Amino acid sequence: MQPGNAMCCAPVRVSFLSVNTNKPEWTTSPSRSAPTPTLMNGCLADDDPLREAEVIPDRICFNMGREIYVYLYRGTTAAADLTHPIDKRVYKGTFPTCHDFNRETATMTSCSLLIGFSAGQVQLIDPFQKEYQMSRLYNEERLIDKTPVTCIRWVPGHPSHFLASHSSGCLYVYHEDVVCAAVAPVYQLVKQGDKYSVWSCKSKTARNPVYKWHIGKSGAIHQFEFSPVDQNILATVGHDGYLRIFNYQSMELLTFMKSYFGGLLCLSWSPDGALIATGGEDDLLTVYSFSERRVVCRGLGHKSWISQVSFDAYSCVLEEGSAAGPSGGGMSDDEGVGVKTRRGNSTVLSSASTSISRLSSASGNLCQPGTSTPNGSIHNTSANGPHSIGVSYRLGSVGHDTQLCLWDVTDDVLKQPLNSQRHRNSTLIAPLGDLQISPDGAASSISPGSTGTGKDSKRKKLQRKGLAAFAAVKLGGGSERRNRDAASSSSSGGDGVDGIFGGEESKLLGSRFCPRMSELPVIEPLICKKIAHERLTVLEFRKDCFVTACQEGFICTWARPGKGAPSMVGRDGPAGGSLSPNESSIAPSTYAVRHLPLPLE
Repeated sequence: MQPGNAMCCAPVRVSFLSVNTNKPEWTTSPSRSAPTPTLMNGCLADDDPLREAEVIPDRICFNMGREIYVYLYRGTTAAADLTHPIDKRVYKGTFPTCHDFNRETATMTSCSLLIGFSAGQVQLIDPFQKEYQMSRLYNEERLIDKTPVTCIRWVPGHPSHFLASHSSGCLYVYHEDVVCAAVAPVYQLVKQGDKYSVWSCKSKTARNPVYKWHIGKSGAIHQFEFSPVDQNILATVGHDGYLRIFNYQSMELLTFMKSYFGGLLCLSWSPDGALIATGGEDDLLTVYSFSERRVVCRGLGHKSWISQVSFDAYSCVLEEGSAAGPSGGGMSDDEGVGVKTRRGNSTVLSSASTSISRLSSASGNLCQPGTSTPNGSIHNTSANGPHSIGVSYRLGSVGHDTQLCLWDVTDDVLKQPLNSQRHRNSTLIAPLGDLQISPDGAASSISPGSTGTGKDSKRKKLQRKGLAAFAAVKLGGGSERRNRDAASSSSSGGDGVDGIFGGEESKLLGSRFCPRMSELPVIEPLICKKIAHERLTVLEFRKDCFVTACQEGFICTWARPGKGAPSMVGRDGPAGGSLSPNESSIAPSTYAVRHLPLPLE
């Protein structure tokens, strides 16, 4: 199948699974059984068919069109054998939109894979067990929700629970071993807050869904993620332009943030759980501090919607003790995330399993402590040296403009307070009512008979025309089209957790929930590079590489400097295509590695 001939427009998504071979026992889900490998002295026997290499390869799952594939993935060390997939499925009448592996119950011979579909169904399969009885289908009759599944995740700490969000703005909690009702479920209210409500399924026996979250007034929930530090913290982004952060267990809204304009499409937690990066229809990267409850900065570099953001956990440099979020919990050594922390005069990793070496000197890019790359990427340095950098977060973003952008959020950005003094004399006119809003968010009324300057009368004319809401909004270097979009875009919503907005979203602009562009730092990317011909949909950083995917169906592995295997060449797939090391990708027919000289460390 040639890439780009898909019959649907569902974004290409990629999921990875790394099997933890350090578990004392290889266990499976209570509802399923799987063959156990032949062990000799705690290791695989030489004649065992599961023995492939000293390092167990990861699993990769990706969807394209109506098909979904599962392969062994070896990163930059070796090409995948695309002629022998672990599993391949083709669907009729619907197509997969998202998927996720259960990392807590996965073993070398069994794993649980959730798949969400465009018609609202959710399927649970085991790619290693091809029998039909190993598959389960939820919302089969579409009685729970008829809209497409936008995101699906297993609940951390609860191996049998998973969440599925839909375009309807609802988030459903399912139990793996509970069946769905044969009739449309009846719900009863459990909790209600600012623009969200939680319902439970009213039934004498346990039925799916266990809970139903309705978030926002209208529009889809595009993505949700649990905090890597406190697994009770859940963040969601949606079409209404809000980033909402909940306590999943207590079902309480902790805080929120509003986009500059338009909807939010993606989010990513920092490795220490302190920051959240978002992107969406305003073409801006927005970094929000969960610990300080404020917007830290915005990033200006993309020319179209941002479809995916991701923190590079292997390049984030943190001071010792800064990995504690609002809950005070730190990053455990079992997380497997390469967060660098300061200890004395050296920089160490929080997990020995995520140790990464310096850049290869063979490429001429060897970075010594206290040095920087030509692109401005600062590497490890002595904490007491003259070039100490303190805290530095590396993150990346991809968008519909087919560009990859890499960003650094450093101490000077994190510690810069919100500046509300720059445009103290400027005034924003609310679209309804005689109300003026100053830059600090304070509102004052104007009497109808009051006199003003020529500018005031002009503003009143704009107000009557309904154009004054964002009349003065202008992005740095933006075009007239962006200004018109900013003036005309408004989302559903209103009251915040502090109850200070009175139902008018125009009051959010200039507040700590949605600062103006002039009130906070605006950063630029370290590098911005076009890497595809169609819009990009996936970005994931790994230890020796990062992975991108585009809507055309190509999934590319980009080696970090000094981490790639130069001798790798593309393999001939079913379509007979062959790729060189510099022209390579993963697709149903081709795979190899691309080498990108980017400041990734």
